[in-house]
Amino acid sequence: MRRLVWKGEITANSVASALPRARQSDPKIEQKVRDLLADVQLNGSDALSKQALEFDGVLPQSIRVPQSVLDQALAEFDPLLESAIQESIRRVRLVSQEQLPGNITSNVTIGGSVELRFKPVDSVGVYVPGGKAVYPSSTIMNVVPAQVAGVKRIALASPAQKTNGGLPDKTVLATAALLGITEVYAIGGAGAVAAFAYGVEDLSLEPVQMITGPGNIYVATAKQLLRSVVAIDSEAGPTEIMVIGDETANPAWIAADLISQAEHDENAASILLATTSELIDQVEQELQKQVKVAANQARVLAALEGPQSVLVLVDSLDVAAAVANEYAAEHLSLQTLKARELSTLISNAGAIFIGSYAPVSLGDYLAGSNHVLPTGAQAKRSAGLGVFSFLRPQQVVEFDAPALAEVTEKLEIFSNSEGLPGHGEAARIRFKP
Repeated sequence: MRRLVWKGEITANSVASALPRARQSDPKIEQKVRDLLADVQLNGSDALSKQALEFDGVLPQSIRVPQSVLDQALAEFDPLLESAIQESIRRVRLVSQEQLPGNITSNVTIGGSVELRFKPVDSVGVYVPGGKAVYPSSTIMNVVPAQVAGVKRIALASPAQKTNGGLPDKTVLATAALLGITEVYAIGGAGAVAAFAYGVEDLSLEPVQMITGPGNIYVATAKQLLRSVVAIDSEAGPTEIMVIGDETANPAWIAADLISQAEHDENAASILLATTSELIDQVEQELQKQVKVAANQARVLAALEGPQSVLVLVDSLDVAAAVANEYAAEHLSLQTLKARELSTLISNAGAIFIGSYAPVSLGDYLAGSNHVLPTGAQAKRSAGLGVFSFLRPQQVVEFDAPALAEVTEKLEIFSNSEGLPGHGEAARIRFKP
């Protein structure tokens, strides 16, 4: 892995230069995605079948997955895996329910109130990728908070798999069945995003109001291009982990954490900010040892040796926190003596993992938190997925006659100053004989 000693100011430019992210846009891919979206909009299921053959190497057995297939996947579910998935569902549901906001009423004056109500979106399309790995965990993380929010219709799409006879992965299907999802499609990539956004008439697939779920650059680009048509969660890029460690950190554990995210993607970023050179040396030694036995060795090596991954020596934890805030990592792990105290200095991170016993992989599966998190510095301006992502704040204004009369003169003065006297008259007319 690349090594770096941090010197100088901490600015947007200096952090971007020292800690570059993998490229997340490509004009050629964007044009390709535009063509794929237009094809689905124009040709429906024919386009989806053609795209499945091109990208997944298989024709879907049935684009709309029959209920009998979902039932069979659940019946054949490995009991140990089902138990783990059930526990993940329980924890994510618990956290989502605890985070469900209640309505808020503000009494502005006697007889006049403004209420904030939270209403769920009517329909959501969940995309579950199926390329380098299969993700029943993403099924949980997207579906459960939507269910808790009260979304009436949740549809799911996942690519057709050669290994499952042109149907989505069996584990994804079983997890969907476990969650009570009945509208499931064997659709992958940009085509799935287009199908959810535009609808597909010959499949009786109605458009959805919101699309969530991770995916490759084709999926991210499709979501970006269609965000004026449909709401999206985020434009997810390659996964990122940043670890801040001091002299108390365990180098073997840090190395394992860096590898855990590197195995997702060759463009994944694994970064350590260490306060001692000894820790960097020890982590590097552990990486060499652990990579040799890593299951996804080639992918891990490519990610760790890429320019986006680096071991950084910093002067202090304050410097580390400042760099972390500017980088705004998807996952930030604090493995220091006073990790909770350090966490109060962090404003920008998709999720913070405090202490040595909260590995990022725990959040990926069983912490109860959501693993759909902002990447590419989006944590500076957006949040990870949660029950709140599926809710729309709605303002409800209620005034009686005395409450309106109290403010009518001021309303007239205000509206006249803007050259809109009709606004004031709309209030005044209510008190004319």
